[in-house]
Amino acid sequence: MISIRRYNNDDKDRWDDFVKESKNSTFLHMRDYMDYHSDRFADFSLIACEGDDILAVMPANGEDDTLYSHRGLTFGGWLMPLKHFDVTTMMEVWDKASAFLRQNGMSRIVYKPVPHIYHSYPAEEDLYVLFRNDAILVESSVSAAIDLSCALPFDRGNKRNLNFAVKNNVSLGESTRWDEYWQMLDTLLMEKYGRHPVHSLEEIKLLNSRFNDNIKLFTAWAAHGELLAGVVMYYSGASVAHCQYIASTERGRQLKAPAALFDFLIKRAAEQGYRYFDFGTSCENGGRYLNEGLVRQKCRMGGRAIVYNTFQIDL
Repeated sequence: MISIRRYNNDDKDRWDDFVKESKNSTFLHMRDYMDYHSDRFADFSLIACEGDDILAVMPANGEDDTLYSHRGLTFGGWLMPLKHFDVTTMMEVWDKASAFLRQNGMSRIVYKPVPHIYHSYPAEEDLYVLFRNDAILVESSVSAAIDLSCALPFDRGNKRNLNFAVKNNVSLGESTRWDEYWQMLDTLLMEKYGRHPVHSLEEIKLLNSRFNDNIKLFTAWAAHGELLAGVVMYYSGASVAHCQYIASTERGRQLKAPAALFDFLIKRAAEQGYRYFDFGTSCENGGRYLNEGLVRQKCRMGGRAIVYNTFQIDL
């Protein structure tokens, strides 16, 4: 008999243990990541149980009469176990959750399934159930990813840029220069887009301290130590190396530091056994604006399209 209830703080250890074994979860779904911004989102995470055992979990927050699969995360949806869970189970979980949400004053769900490249094993049971419940696609943001088992090479322009950076002694590696890099990133984002990074410096340093194996800063610098470029990498299990924040100075672009840094990161991810290298999305306004220049840059380094979809379901 399947039942649905809300997450509470006493569930933290069991939630985290379940997420670690789920076939479509990432470290973003651990409570120490989700709860760093609990002051901004009213948590309404769901737990599906069969007796006393957790059957599935859904990171979520509630706003008015809408349940969001969590607005503070890039993607979420129902996280499922590897064994003893099929599409018929997902249908029953969905029906029970819909009834539970209606009883708690919710009239719609905004749902962001985990893209397939982040699955450790096929996990698209929820996509079929979305169709069965007349879900509407409301957002579609395109990312670019490299399949590291058969990676496409850089185009000629990026190869020239890489050689130029090497000749100019651009150095590359993991870094702890968070303060300096965040200032550079913030300046660039304000100049180009008029906004600050989603994470403050204090938040990203907190998350790095909690998930040091998953969240890392890599930088490129000149011979005398001048910071030229950087990328924050999110490493999810053994599946995906994901670019979170990318920035470079004018001097860094002159020395072609970004090409050298991406070459370094792509090769590093392949050597460490990751299946995909995800450059991140190139869209705004829910996918209705595409930064075409950014997409072309990523494609010239071997990336090809992966979409992050968002659905809406009326209960």
